[in-house]
Amino acid sequence: MDTIVFFEIEEWEKDFIQKSYPDKKVLFTVNKAHEKNPSDLFNASVISTFIYSTLDEATLSKFPNLKLIATRSTGFDHIDLNFCKQKGIVVANVPNYGAHTVAQHTFALILAISRKLIPTIEQTRRGHFSLEGLRGFDLAGKTIGVVGAGNIGRKVINIALSFEMKVLVNTKNPPSDNVQENVRYVSFDELISSSDIVTLHVPHTKETHHLINMENVKKFKKGSILINTARGPLIETQAILEGLETGILKSAGLDVLEEECSLKEERELLTEEFLKKCDIKAQLLNHVLLDRDDVIYTSHNAFNSDEALMQILHVTVNNISSFFQGKTENLVTNGS
Repeated sequence: MDTIVFFEIEEWEKDFIQKSYPDKKVLFTVNKAHEKNPSDLFNASVISTFIYSTLDEATLSKFPNLKLIATRSTGFDHIDLNFCKQKGIVVANVPNYGAHTVAQHTFALILAISRKLIPTIEQTRRGHFSLEGLRGFDLAGKTIGVVGAGNIGRKVINIALSFEMKVLVNTKNPPSDNVQENVRYVSFDELISSSDIVTLHVPHTKETHHLINMENVKKFKKGSILINTARGPLIETQAILEGLETGILKSAGLDVLEEECSLKEERELLTEEFLKKCDIKAQLLNHVLLDRDDVIYTSHNAFNSDEALMQILHVTVNNISSFFQGKTENLVTNGS
């Protein structure tokens, strides 16, 4: 009987995984794969880890029967792919997760700003029911600029259209034909200068580092709103403050800040390992943005939904089940 071992597992994940393999031997451990482990774990033909297991040659050599690594992450730089290729070990990952979740959180921030939800709630909790200073604005007819049209960006576009907004998109590979009404693909400069709301949905790379900075923040449409649910370093922090102080920006809705620790996977935020190496609270306590009434900050929570976290497990379980059926899904390397 094939043995599947899940490393770095959390208690809430076990039941779903166990029920997914009624005819397999499934073992669980909170340990990382490279740590000292019981000998029976090394008989596995399939292992599943998160990013904190170092799957190098020394570790993988301990698994003589290993056929598949199903990492519960998008990234796979913790895995020695060359060794896997040499040994014919298949590697599968979770290419993306939480697209609906992050897109919806993006609009939660937009709506919180447009309807002044935070001051309204705080005021009514104090027993003050005056509407003075609480007038919001409609999204219908406004122009939203979506930077990045990947899995998340496309869902943001669809939500925006349901609010009857006009959509400007800047993306690496725009379609040759614009097939959606009220959606126009434009340059980055045109997007930031013409949008009432700008929202970012691109990865953090050398090219996108400080995509919004002290220079180009001056090009934003006066009184516009900036939303970031992607990665903090996409925006130079001082540029946000400059935009708000000068009135170029009316408000900012942020789920991420530049000062956060280096983060590869949102799922890391829920692990004890990440909390050990990164004291987010200490880094953010004195951040001037957090004290401003024109900034909403949600502490990197956009990804965090039951559905998004279950999607990781569903994809991982499916990757393993497909492998046993002679298929390879979400393949990183086939070892050939």
